[in-house]
Amino acid sequence: MKYLLSLLAGFEISDGLLTYFLIRHGLAREGNPFLLPIVGEDNFLVLKLVAAILCVLILWDIFKRSPKLALISTSCFVVLYGIIVIWNLGLFFVR
Repeated sequence: MKYLLSLLAGFEISDGLLTYFLIRHGLAREGNPFLLPIVGEDNFLVLKLVAAILCVLILWDIFKRSPKLALISTSCFVVLYGIIVIWNLGLFFVR
């Protein structure tokens, strides 16, 4: 579980850094309407870091009470964020 949570935090932070860079340089658009107003600002990176830490802590807390649910949920989030990071990396090669 610790390995999965580390991967998830790394993918979430990587997503934030890649999104920030891509938006700032006009290489992409933000697809999440909730994040759209703050994506190009410096606070965006702080928000992504805090969100990653919060998600990891919540999933760890769930793991203590319901390990199977936490493992399945965390695995799904790792796959989802892995796909998002690969997608964002692919945008560098499209342009």
